[in-house]
Amino acid sequence: MTNGRNSEGATDTGGKVWAAPYRWGSIVIAYKKSKFKKLNMAPIEDWEDLWRPELAGRISMVDSPREVIGAVLKYMGASYNTDDINSKVIGGKNAVRQNLASLAKQVRLFDSTHYLKAFGVDDVWVAVGWSSDVLPAAKKMRNVAVIVPKSGASLWADLWAIPAASKIGTDQIGGRIRGPSPLIHQWIEFCLQSARALSFQQGVLPGAVPQALNGPIIEMPKELTKVNRPKLDTNLLAGVPPPHILNKCEFLEPLPDATVSDYEWLIRSMQTSGPGFIERLQHKMSTVIRVLQLKLHAKIS
Repeated sequence: MTNGRNSEGATDTGGKVWAAPYRWGSIVIAYKKSKFKKLNMAPIEDWEDLWRPELAGRISMVDSPREVIGAVLKYMGASYNTDDINSKVIGGKNAVRQNLASLAKQVRLFDSTHYLKAFGVDDVWVAVGWSSDVLPAAKKMRNVAVIVPKSGASLWADLWAIPAASKIGTDQIGGRIRGPSPLIHQWIEFCLQSARALSFQQGVLPGAVPQALNGPIIEMPKELTKVNRPKLDTNLLAGVPPPHILNKCEFLEPLPDATVSDYEWLIRSMQTSGPGFIERLQHKMSTVIRVLQLKLHAKIS
């Protein structure tokens, strides 16, 4: 998980290693089993279940443009990192727009801050968000299941990095050039040890150790498995999706300018009752565009 990246942020075997991951996870879907059982509804297994008529207005979701539109792309059998929607998605932008509009009617709340609060008080029965948010909240609730969609989901990672501005001179009396601690590399090595998987397996930390992405899951000592604790209904094992699902999961990659423009068009076309949703998404997309423009200006300079 320490693959290099180039100056554009894309993975590159010859690129630099900018940061070291200490945990990772995925987007997950949590749902209230008690509500589903009471109404005799089938459990949620994949993205397509979010479009079921009986769940209209019963879903909350993070308001990240990449995750919202990405869910639609996965529903349509495409990749989160599709770089040309018109040529690589059946039906092109118009088909994506139609499915996005129907998803917006299903979702009662798009809000990365409050989506789990609505789930906790039963305003909604389904919550779609990052496992680092959802798992700790779900463990405090009863009759909740958390799944990674069987067609795959986006992956996230938390990283240790040394800021480029960590060596700063100062004119203050007694000032010195301050650099990173000489122990920083030992700390990173410690965080990358496979033995740290235990804290994730015990549920102390939501997520999984980096080694779990490409290697076998380390089994928890038997004496620790006997500890009585509520068992969450999930297809995650020590924070890791099953291998057949993990193979379909993706880390988000930078999008080309043309695709960013497609995302803007899709967001503007949405109709939703959620207050300020379109404005928030447009703000986030404009931030992405500004970053791309700064990179382009730097290249020209």
